[in-house]
Amino acid sequence: MTRIGIILGSTRPGRSGAQIAEWVLAQASARGDAEYELVDLRDHPLPHFDEATPPMFGPSPNEYTRAWAARIAPFDAFVIVTPEYNGGYPGVLKNALDHLFAEWTNKAVGFVSYGVNGGARAVVQLRAVCSTLGMADVGYQVGISVLEFENRTTFVPTAAHDLTLGKTLDQVLAWNGALAPLRSTLVNS
Repeated sequence: MTRIGIILGSTRPGRSGAQIAEWVLAQASARGDAEYELVDLRDHPLPHFDEATPPMFGPSPNEYTRAWAARIAPFDAFVIVTPEYNGGYPGVLKNALDHLFAEWTNKAVGFVSYGVNGGARAVVQLRAVCSTLGMADVGYQVGISVLEFENRTTFVPTAAHDLTLGKTLDQVLAWNGALAPLRSTLVNS
């Protein structure tokens, strides 16, 4: 069965992303069309990028990077849940992306963002980085404004959020199917 990793891209204390990622996981899992799993960056502390050679040139000598690669490699596609901090996405997420290369390549990715303006500027930046890593970013995305949170602390999804997430997941799965032959070619070469 297809495995989709839902990456929670913030490690900040008091983050809103955990409740959003749990909503994504619950909605996605209820579909029954793939295996969905939460990947919380708090569980994978990586130092600031310190690889002696770029990840595209092969496996890292560092155990923490090899452990991160082993966690990410089995997934067929991803949904990244990200806040927008000061017009961009969190450094911890950029660092996690930078530590790997082959593990991201030829995999679909969708985005669920939150912040002022729904985190749109963070996703614009993520699309550029994910494209460079060889990922196919889907068109639909979920944008959640901090103004939509009850008391600015509690995320209560609306029917519109559910609908947009469904369309995002549909595209991630469709793109996953289209990219699967490319991944199998790399494995078999």
